[in-house]
Amino acid sequence: MMKNSSHAQFNHADPRDREPPLFLVQSLCFLSISPTGFPELKNDTFLRAAQGKETEYTPVWCMRQAGRYLPEFREKRAAQDFFATCRSPEMCCELTLQPLRRFPLDAAIIFSDILVVPQALGMEVVMVPGKGPTFPEPLKEVEDLLKLRQKVDVAAELSYVFQAITLTRHKLEGKVPLIGFSGAPWTLMSYMIEGGGSNTMAKAKAWLYRNPEASHRLLTLLTDVIVDYLVGQVAAGAQALQLFESHAGHLGPEQFSEFALPFIRSIAKRVKSKLQEDALPAVPMIVFAKDAHYALEDLAQSGYEVVGLDWTIRPQEARQRTGEGITLQGNLDPCALYAPKEKIGELVKRMLEGFGSQRYIANLGHGLYPDMSPEHVGAFVDAVHTHSRYLNKCC
Repeated sequence: MMKNSSHAQFNHADPRDREPPLFLVQSLCFLSISPTGFPELKNDTFLRAAQGKETEYTPVWCMRQAGRYLPEFREKRAAQDFFATCRSPEMCCELTLQPLRRFPLDAAIIFSDILVVPQALGMEVVMVPGKGPTFPEPLKEVEDLLKLRQKVDVAAELSYVFQAITLTRHKLEGKVPLIGFSGAPWTLMSYMIEGGGSNTMAKAKAWLYRNPEASHRLLTLLTDVIVDYLVGQVAAGAQALQLFESHAGHLGPEQFSEFALPFIRSIAKRVKSKLQEDALPAVPMIVFAKDAHYALEDLAQSGYEVVGLDWTIRPQEARQRTGEGITLQGNLDPCALYAPKEKIGELVKRMLEGFGSQRYIANLGHGLYPDMSPEHVGAFVDAVHTHSRYLNKCC
């Protein structure tokens, strides 16, 4: 068992013979499924690695592994609104399963989007072709915070995500574990103020400097919703959780310490406490704070079993700075998948040698890009399995 601050006890048997939460019974009835009686898990390698247990090989999955690089994904989503897709449990289930049919991945991650949380708070978000997610009415003034729902009925507002998770757990038939996720408070706040993506996050960072108290109020509100959202995902069937602090790199160490890290810590602590209170399974939690090299030691002590890494840090350095009790995840440069297959194998081998094959989950340092070749994704997955088995035998 891992020696980090969570001290969680995990059980792969996933005992759910008790009555499921009422909100799940109500929201899942039309699908004729229940968040109980899930098929027995056949491949627990990802969960074992997340918990710091010995594995026969290094597990691997890819951020954005359900995405536009797959022709079947593009065909399935053709002419359908992105967020309408997110609100369809059947579509989310199908898109989640697609990469598992192609590649021997060791985990699935539910198809959804981090911006469903601002939607639950009452904000409109639309997907604009060629531009990406856009907020027609972003937060501009402190007074705009009053327009947000101050008390969010997460079970009602995000029931479609819970339905998708439960349906997918059943459809996976125990092949691999299912990961749930959420965006972290600062990353969501930045989108809500910027109105979409930004190279500088200048508007959102201006709030931190000009309106620190209001920024804390917004981050606290987001944290409250995220906690309930993640707990609800576990109740629905998620077997691991990842928190995406994708915009951490826009903050310096001081701002990260004030406006990101405390909320990251709070989410881990409160989710674990609520899972225990609600007699739900303890699940490993992953924190991925992109470009937050300056905070690596703090992230390792923030209550998560796994720390995800982008591609701009050396594996050996990450190991040294995070210590013995943490599983690391990452960190191949996504653009490495544009290389010839033989080169991908070489890069994977070097990455595995740097991290070691234990207490490690292979992944990219960020998500797959839409123009990547599925064959090269397959080469990456196969190389991880092949080289890690070799390392386990010879070293």
